[in-house]
Amino acid sequence: MHTAFIRRWFAGTALTLATLVASAHSYKAGSIDIEHPTARPTAAGQSVGGGFLTLVNKGAADRLLSATTAVAASVQMHSMSMDGNVMKMRQVDAIELPSGQTVELKPGSWHLMLMGLKAPLKAGDTFPMTLRFEKAGEVVVKVKVESPEPAKAQPQREPQHEHMH
Repeated sequence: MHTAFIRRWFAGTALTLATLVASAHSYKAGSIDIEHPTARPTAAGQSVGGGFLTLVNKGAADRLLSATTAVAASVQMHSMSMDGNVMKMRQVDAIELPSGQTVELKPGSWHLMLMGLKAPLKAGDTFPMTLRFEKAGEVVVKVKVESPEPAKAQPQREPQHEHMH
């Protein structure tokens, strides 16, 4: 009986590790690690989607020059910033990847815009995307369509009132 327990434990542990490795998908282009490429699900009729990933540059400075995928007419690279209460989103020609730095493409920051989607992106789907770097060359990554994690509830606080005496 003890042997059966150990076998089940090892099998369960191996399955858990395999699941973790599969869910934390990453790729490599030269000295650049590409981690967790994802896109958000879109609604029927929505022609634009967002793509996100993390780029870890372990070598000399490089630049992400472009991205392409068959699921969209084009992929644009965008920066986003806040100027007071105004959100500014601009298309850029390249995303700089300084040596030894990590650059996150995420909501509210650098990101990829999937323009002219040919069909809605559905949670659980995957699609290939080609990333082209100035020095590291091209790499095809598998983008997973994932719903964003729900925002964590903020603790309720009493409204602050200012009293003048």
